[in-house]
Amino acid sequence: MEWYETLAFLLGMLVFMMAIGVPVAMAFITTNIIGWMFFNDWSTDAIVQVVDNATILISRFILGPVPMFILMGSLFFHTGLAIRVFDALEVLFGRLPGRLCYLTVAGGTIFSTLTGSSMANTAMLGSLMVPEMRRRGYSPRMSMGPILGTGGLAMIIPPSALGVLLASIAGIDVGKLLIAGLLPGITLALLYAAMITLQLWMNPGSAPAYEVERTSWGQKLKLVCTNILPMSLIVFMVVGFIVLGWATPTEAAALGVLGVLILAVIFRVLTWTAIRLSIDGTIRVAAMVFFILMSSAVFSQLLAFSGATAGMLEWATGFDISRLMILLLMFGVLIVLGMFMDATSMMLITVPIFFPLAQHLGFDLIWYGLFVLMTIEMAGTTPPFGLLLYVMLGVAPKGTTLFQVAGAAFPFLICDTILILILVAFPALALWLPSLMGT
Repeated sequence: MEWYETLAFLLGMLVFMMAIGVPVAMAFITTNIIGWMFFNDWSTDAIVQVVDNATILISRFILGPVPMFILMGSLFFHTGLAIRVFDALEVLFGRLPGRLCYLTVAGGTIFSTLTGSSMANTAMLGSLMVPEMRRRGYSPRMSMGPILGTGGLAMIIPPSALGVLLASIAGIDVGKLLIAGLLPGITLALLYAAMITLQLWMNPGSAPAYEVERTSWGQKLKLVCTNILPMSLIVFMVVGFIVLGWATPTEAAALGVLGVLILAVIFRVLTWTAIRLSIDGTIRVAAMVFFILMSSAVFSQLLAFSGATAGMLEWATGFDISRLMILLLMFGVLIVLGMFMDATSMMLITVPIFFPLAQHLGFDLIWYGLFVLMTIEMAGTTPPFGLLLYVMLGVAPKGTTLFQVAGAAFPFLICDTILILILVAFPALALWLPSLMGT
C-alpha cells in the first residue's frame, strides 16, 4: 500500500468508530489491533506486540505528574481553598469598574496553576462567578467571556496535565514544556485584562458600578498574607522547584499535593468528604487518560511501522512553500478538529503526524508543543462544538444560548490569536525559561 492509502485506512477506521459513538479509548485499541494484524499478515502475534508496547509506555516515570496534578486541583477545589483566594481578590479590587471581570482573570490565572485542567477551571469559574455577575447587572457577554478565556489558561500555565500528556506522547522534555508556558500564560492573562478594559470603554453599561464595603489597607494586607501568599507557596513548590532543578516534574507534582494538604490542615478545611471526592475524581480521570494515552502511543508506532509517517513527511516537505505556511495549515487543521473533538482526542490523532513534521521543518519542539497547546485551547472555545462552550452552557443561567456563549468567547479568541503571533515573531518568550534549566 502507498503511504496515503495506509494513512487513510488507519485514520478512516479510527474516525469512523468515533463517529458512530465508540469511546475514544476503545476506538484506538480496535484500530491498533486490526492495524497491527493487517500489517503482520493477520498474525495473532501482533496482539501480543500491542500489549507489550502499551505496558512499556504506561510504566514510565514521566507520567507520574498526571494523576498528581489532577489530585492537587481536586483537593484545592473540594476543600474550599479556591474560594478563599477569590474572596481575598474581590476585596483587593475594591471599587474598580468591572472588577468581577478582572477578578475572574486574576483568580482564574491563579486557579489554573493549581488545577492544570481547563474544564475544571471553566466549570469552577462559571458556577462561582456567572450567577454573581448576572445578579450585579453584568451583561451575558461580560459575565461569560472572561471565564471562557481564562478557563483555557490551565492548558499552558504550569502545571498543565494536558501539557504532560502532550510531552509524553511527543517524546519531549516534560519539565521544559511546562515551564515554557509560564511567560506566555501571564502575557495572555494581561491581554485578557486589556480586552476587558476595551470592552468596558466601548460599553460601560455592560458592567454597571455598585457600592462595595470599604476595607482598610491593614485588612487588605491581612487577606493577602492569609489567603493568597500561602497559595503562592504551592506554585513555587511546583514551578519553582522544576526551574531551579530541585525536583523532577513528578516530584514537584507530589510536593504540590503535599502543599495543598498542609494548607487544608492549617485552615482546618481538610475533611474526609473532600479527600474521598478528590481521590474518587482523580482515579476516574487518571484511569481514562492513561488508557487513552496507552492506545495512542501504540497508534503512533503503528503509523511509523506502516510507513505512513515517513511517506507523509516526504510528501509534505516536497512542496515549495515556506515552513510558516505549513505551520498555518497545521493550525487550521487543529482548529477545525476542535469544532468536533475534545482536546485529548485531537492531540492523540495529530501529534504522531505533526511533531515529526515540525521537527523535520526545524521548529524547536518545546516551542511547537506550546504552539499546539495554545491552538488546542483556542479550539476548545471554537463553535459549534468547542468543549468549553458546552461546559459554560451547562453552568450558565437557564435560557442562555450557544450563540450567546460563542459571542462572549470571540473577543478572547482574538487575544489568543495575538499571543500566537507574538510567539511566532518572538519564540524567546516561550524558550527563555526552559533555556535556564539546561539539558
